[in-house]
Amino acid sequence: MNTQNAAKGLLRTKSIEDTIQETNDSERSLKRELSALDLTVYGIGVIIGTGIFVLTGTAAKQYAGPAVALSFVAAGIVCALAALCYAEFASTVPVAGSAYTFSYASLGEFPAWLIGWDLILELALGAAVVAVGWSGYIQTLLSDIGIHFPTSIGGGTDNHWGLNLPAALLVLAVTALLVVGVKQSARFTTVIVAVKVAVVLLVIVAGLFFIKGSNYHPFIPPTSKAASTETGGAQPLIQHLGFAPGAFGVMGIFTAAAVVFFAFIGFDVVATAAEEVKKPQRDLPRGILASLAVCTVLYVSVTLVVTGMQKYSLLSEKAPLADAFNATGAHWLSGFISAGAVAGLTSVTLLLLMGQSRVFFAMSRDGLLPQSFSRVHPKFKTPYRSTILLGLVVACFAAVIPLKALAELVNIGTLAAFILVSLGVIILRRTRPDLPRAFRTPAVPYVPIAAILSCLWLMLNLPVNTWIRFGAWMAIGLVVYFGYSRRHATHAVERSSVERNAMERNATERNATAPSD
Repeated sequence: MNTQNAAKGLLRTKSIEDTIQETNDSERSLKRELSALDLTVYGIGVIIGTGIFVLTGTAAKQYAGPAVALSFVAAGIVCALAALCYAEFASTVPVAGSAYTFSYASLGEFPAWLIGWDLILELALGAAVVAVGWSGYIQTLLSDIGIHFPTSIGGGTDNHWGLNLPAALLVLAVTALLVVGVKQSARFTTVIVAVKVAVVLLVIVAGLFFIKGSNYHPFIPPTSKAASTETGGAQPLIQHLGFAPGAFGVMGIFTAAAVVFFAFIGFDVVATAAEEVKKPQRDLPRGILASLAVCTVLYVSVTLVVTGMQKYSLLSEKAPLADAFNATGAHWLSGFISAGAVAGLTSVTLLLLMGQSRVFFAMSRDGLLPQSFSRVHPKFKTPYRSTILLGLVVACFAAVIPLKALAELVNIGTLAAFILVSLGVIILRRTRPDLPRAFRTPAVPYVPIAAILSCLWLMLNLPVNTWIRFGAWMAIGLVVYFGYSRRHATHAVERSSVERNAMERNATERNATAPSD
């Protein structure tokens, strides 16, 4: 009986009505200021970032060659499937927290905790990845005018570790902006996104004049023998299951898709801002799906141009777009691209930090994390405590952890979140068919199932070491949940109070009816 009660406690859900009702608490609710345009800008602002400005070089050089364009298509299809599920949830439960909040309403407290803990990792490391990419571009830009960072504070080299001071300073700066207010952040992001999209279009148009057909041959490079000799944790998990090596060849396309998948995380960040949208039921699905569609087209176009400009084996892994133009002699374009990348990656860092603080805020409001972090600033109405805390943590990550290790860990966390959201859509359709849904995922359960399977496939293409690190993080989460969160969860506290009051009433009634001496 105790085992059954414990299991029910782990899977207790939070009703949609209660979740929405909590947003009426002035001390623990966020101000609704964002429009459909703001959301679309947010989506494009966070999606177009490290994936196109930085990870293109890594994915093409190490995994897929020119076929990295197909890797972006594969990753985009996976994201589109998950985005349809996110759109339904975001319009049905327009509350801060994204996948965490959705899971609490459909799967229960323990799965919600796992996905919330996962999202903290995803968004924290995602912001750190982008900050490291930003650092690489700003150092390239400064070196063009004769300013060189010492490797000891510029992130080091391939063979020597160094503190990445520029990345840490960026995180601290955007953290301060987020504390001031979400509308101010939206205005800043609008300007930055305009610059960033202009740079991407410049790369596509100007790069067409420098393409050499020979750079596309072979479009799908043959499987690398050197890569196939990798052993242990450096290999993708799928190799340990008997599949072919994941470097180059057809399998390399999917390995690269698992890496560049990071480039598409962004529509889920749009969902974290649901509580700050004026008309969430209408505007959230539009913002999520429109931003994903625009960015997929831009990504594929840029990768085709860049791998046509420079042989994939020669692409820079630190600043591939700018260095590709440098290799053709178009140095003025290189400087312009670096400036645009610096501006663009700034907005991505800001938006990932915003999404992370909203997930942390939602978990705190539910009591799964200390509730002091769900207090909003009396003037700015932002979750300033969680924003400052997480900004300091991310700054430390960005300063000390290399880019590749960060990106792979972010990807596995994101894919795990997509799987739970897709599963949640199927469950909530069965348990709460009465809920008003402004947007409905088509072909349920087939689309969510396709999203789950494709996400799982990409996860299997990530290295074993990434799975081990992810497992270690989730193990820490289990300790925190059973040691603190389960006992402090709002629903658990309310339930205990009700049970205690009932016991006191029963005791009083027994005393009143007991025979007197």
